[in-house]
Amino acid sequence: MIPFLMMLPMLVPAGVKRGRTSKAGREGGLSPVPSPTKESGSTPPVRASSRRRRLPAQVLGQRALNRALLQRQWLLQRSRAGVMEALEHLVGLQAQSTHPPYGALWTRLNGFQQEALTRLMTERQVVRAGMMRGTLHLVTARDCLALRPVLQPALDRGLKHSSHGKQLAGVDVQALVAEGRALLEARPSPRGELGQRLQERWPGHDASALSLGFSSLEPLVTVPPCGTWGHGERMVYATAESWLGQRFEPAAPPDALVMRYLAAFGPASAKDLQAWSGLPRMGAVLERLRPELRAFRDEHGVELFDIPNARRPDPDTPAPVRFLSEFDSVLLAHADRTRIISDAARKRVFTINGIVRATILVDGFVRGTWRIERARGTATLCITPFARLSREDRAALSDEGGRLLAFAAADGQHADIRFERVG
Repeated sequence: MIPFLMMLPMLVPAGVKRGRTSKAGREGGLSPVPSPTKESGSTPPVRASSRRRRLPAQVLGQRALNRALLQRQWLLQRSRAGVMEALEHLVGLQAQSTHPPYGALWTRLNGFQQEALTRLMTERQVVRAGMMRGTLHLVTARDCLALRPVLQPALDRGLKHSSHGKQLAGVDVQALVAEGRALLEARPSPRGELGQRLQERWPGHDASALSLGFSSLEPLVTVPPCGTWGHGERMVYATAESWLGQRFEPAAPPDALVMRYLAAFGPASAKDLQAWSGLPRMGAVLERLRPELRAFRDEHGVELFDIPNARRPDPDTPAPVRFLSEFDSVLLAHADRTRIISDAARKRVFTINGIVRATILVDGFVRGTWRIERARGTATLCITPFARLSREDRAALSDEGGRLLAFAAADGQHADIRFERVG
């Protein structure tokens, strides 16, 4: 379990243009990184120095990278952390669909229950917002305020090169943002309705392009109960500023974001960091931070960076079976994902229409998919392995699967587990 998370003073709430903040906003953003440990198998701390002589970089094999990733993602051992601490350590969770973030927390935290997350969302301490790569993530309110402005250049760049961005030719984007803000502050709305109302102002432009363009330029959040356990996928949006009652400050440099990424997903390369954040030219940022980091290389010679006191377990550390929900961030945080999923398995997990299927981890790597089917009062956990499983692995998956059904399908009159034919 990752120990208590320290405050990193590099990051403060960052944002758009105006200067009014609430008391919570003035207290600053939390930027957690792991504390040094003396755990067996971890790398001892390295004293950072800009004058440190460069030594030949240690080579980290696939299993070493796998175990480091599992350790930091709390997939080797469930954590006793609370939901807020977990979300900030993990730098948010993918949230394209409603239930996957709940499953992601269940598989990482001891005793997690759905109500804990739903309550934080209802109380506006946790929000569902467009963050890394413009994708919906579940983040704490203070991380939304602190990180979204750092990520905004990537969203601006994405809008410029997107088809809906090109359809906004001739639209005054400042006027679009002002109009969209006024409409949502008056009444939170679904995206389709917002687009139609914007089209009344710009009748010559596509309604969907107007709403998508506005949501790229202005941070939005989904309004509960949408996005909470048991509710549908119809999303209603509000501006983040109006929902949270705070204004963003000017964007901070990405340095602290890089440190937090490495704490949750490292060791990693510049391309990994770019794939996760959507921000370009991360190599230059890592080079600037080099005196504060430790450098490694993978088996292909790619340079990897990490925070010096991070935990890097022995490659032979046992890894328990785990069930990952759809779109789990651990499968999306690197350009080279072979540290947890093979290229062959990736083709079976990532669909052509953008879905990332729910997966099983066996010995730390993706070895199959799972789903829950409901029929005639029975909830059946269907496990599809990609290769033959040992008797021990099937037993471990059955035990963990029973706990998953108790969490995700407690309303079912009967629970069952079915292993399907090897795919």
